[in-house]
Amino acid sequence: MKTKKKPHSGPANQTSLPQPTLTPRQAALEKLYRFLKIAGFIAVIIAMVVVGTIYSEQILYPFGKKELPSGKPIVFREPKLNPNKPPGPAPDGMVWIPGGEFYMGCEAEDDKGELAFPDAAEIHLVYVDGFWMDKYEVTNALFAKFVEATGYVTWAEKRPDPKDFPHVPLKHLDPFSLVFKVPAKGEKVDLRNHRSWWDIRYGASWKQPEGPGSNIKGRENHPVVHVCYHDAVAYCAWAKKRLPTEAEWEFAARGGHNRKLFCWGDDLKVKGKWLCNAWQGKFPSQNTKEDGYETTAPVGSYPHNDYGLYDMAGNVWEWCADWYQPEYYADSPERNPQGPKIGFDFFEPGAAKRVQRGGSFLCAENYCARYVVGSRHNGEITSAANHVGFRCVMDAK
Repeated sequence: MKTKKKPHSGPANQTSLPQPTLTPRQAALEKLYRFLKIAGFIAVIIAMVVVGTIYSEQILYPFGKKELPSGKPIVFREPKLNPNKPPGPAPDGMVWIPGGEFYMGCEAEDDKGELAFPDAAEIHLVYVDGFWMDKYEVTNALFAKFVEATGYVTWAEKRPDPKDFPHVPLKHLDPFSLVFKVPAKGEKVDLRNHRSWWDIRYGASWKQPEGPGSNIKGRENHPVVHVCYHDAVAYCAWAKKRLPTEAEWEFAARGGHNRKLFCWGDDLKVKGKWLCNAWQGKFPSQNTKEDGYETTAPVGSYPHNDYGLYDMAGNVWEWCADWYQPEYYADSPERNPQGPKIGFDFFEPGAAKRVQRGGSFLCAENYCARYVVGSRHNGEITSAANHVGFRCVMDAK
């Protein structure tokens, strides 16, 4: 049987095609095309990686993450609130604060992109138990009942201890408190020097808010002022209540809202209206009184927050139980923090200071601005002024 021979597969059976000769211009264009093709492929890969990273971060961190001032990372999540079920009938003038988790602190930045409130910038998750809280700041009428029942004399009404004022002659150590004054017209004011607007007013007290000749007639429903920390604690003891911790105060002020700038949301004004008693205009010389008040307002003059609390922003500063330390948040306990064991302030190292919260009628956009819900302030425990008051809380029974 004959077999067929396989065709030869060598070069003899292949047709050789002539290679085209490229001009220098064509060669350059071909190199450019190849480069763009490779570059485009790389760009697609990079875009896929970037989009994938963003998408994966949204999946992994739906509430965001950030690096804190201390360098610690924080991954946000939805805080868990306790059921809003009061343990019993509300004590007179109080509302139930259910407790739960919240992010404590303030992320606000100033116009330069820097932290607006450095001592509150260490955001941290905190849990607080439920408690009762006064709807309103303690009023002149309520404080008058306390004084009538106990004969209590506030620190502003007492002669100062010479040991606390070693450089002041004894003849000048009369009872006094601090009263805000508008600087003289044309006076140059340095906002770093609070002496420009604070006046040492002899005889000023809760009964005489502006000093001798003034009184609280017609202001019975205004928050009591010129009360120091010790005065507030004394009232609480009489009322069988206590001052709130700083964490309790902020949880209550937020009204169940997560990481909002104000007690009512993220906008300072709602429908063009102010929702707190603060300073409008250029502090300390010009107050347009857009909110309707120049100094304190009657408690409850503005809408309550979603826990039924009034004036948690503005009107008067409110004392808290905690000692003040600017860096406390970095090491604060996660559950029912009580504050540091001692107080310390970089600006006044020798002063014993407690936390104050909420801002006052003197807070303005160009100064203080601590009607921002997560911001902090402090006060020397024996000092009083006509923009400082308090409210009380009570443990669940």
